[in-house]
Amino acid sequence: MYITGFLVCAIIIFFAGKKLSFYGDLLADMTGMGKAFIGLILMSTVTSLPELMVGISSVSIVQSADLAMGDILGSCALNLSILSLMDVFTKKDKPLFSQVSKSHILAAAFGIILLALTGLGLFFDRDIVLSHTLGITSIGFGVIYFMSVRTIFKYQKSIPVDATVTEENHTQGYTLRGVILRYSAFALVIIVVALALPFFAEHIAEQTGLGKSFVGTLFLAVSTSLPEIAVSLAAVRMGSPDMAVGNLLGSNIFNIFILFIDDILYTKGLLLKDASDINVMTVFMVVVMTAVAVIGFIFPYQRKRIFLAWDTLVIFLLYVVNLVFLYNMG
Repeated sequence: MYITGFLVCAIIIFFAGKKLSFYGDLLADMTGMGKAFIGLILMSTVTSLPELMVGISSVSIVQSADLAMGDILGSCALNLSILSLMDVFTKKDKPLFSQVSKSHILAAAFGIILLALTGLGLFFDRDIVLSHTLGITSIGFGVIYFMSVRTIFKYQKSIPVDATVTEENHTQGYTLRGVILRYSAFALVIIVVALALPFFAEHIAEQTGLGKSFVGTLFLAVSTSLPEIAVSLAAVRMGSPDMAVGNLLGSNIFNIFILFIDDILYTKGLLLKDASDINVMTVFMVVVMTAVAVIGFIFPYQRKRIFLAWDTLVIFLLYVVNLVFLYNMG
């Protein structure tokens, strides 16, 4: 019953996330907001709504630091593995990283900084406590997040736009009010459904004995990353890999910021201290996966010998290794 309920919620999130992204794109065109702003702020925040709501539910209702931590770190790992999934659907002579801008290196670098801070918070037994539920590490998440958003946005504004690129008018037949209402409706659907996910995950962990860190990293992360999967695959089919890659890296940055919100709402103590040390393994793997992506951005493979280029293949293998490790330890 719990697995069935979990799957139903996951399916709803997948389709609602796809619609939410569609109306978000319409909203950008109708309001005149730039695509850079949409990819970095709106799209990454929107597709990370499930992670936000699952995190809030995990710490405030279930009061499980491991589910919240596992969901966030697992989502970061899965977001990077989605790069491998996208590469499968690219042409053999046009691997994914050969089609994207090197500007993504900036977002990846900030992601590594935030992940390193997360790892330090999990590793050290003590933290500078500002209150009984908030430490200096979590404050760092918030400060670095806003710093990264400002820096990346300023950098993207400095990049000249190709004037030869024409955009199809796909807003015909829609009104701004109607788009806002539909956008808000699908956002609400994702929020409500995502709140139920920790309940099912908690019982699945208990019944299967897999452990909350593994369940959070796999089941919760996969379901809450369904909007990213839907958006990314749609972007590849539309020939816009840059938007998809930017969304995934932006989502990882926002995911770590969610830990700051979760720590505020976690009343049992400090979130990073109550979470299992096993989560450090996921942090390490995500840092390595991000570093491999950076190498791919700088020196992209020009042709795929198999269905994946070397960089996306390594990223996928690291993701599998992390799941195997968590399963055995859990």
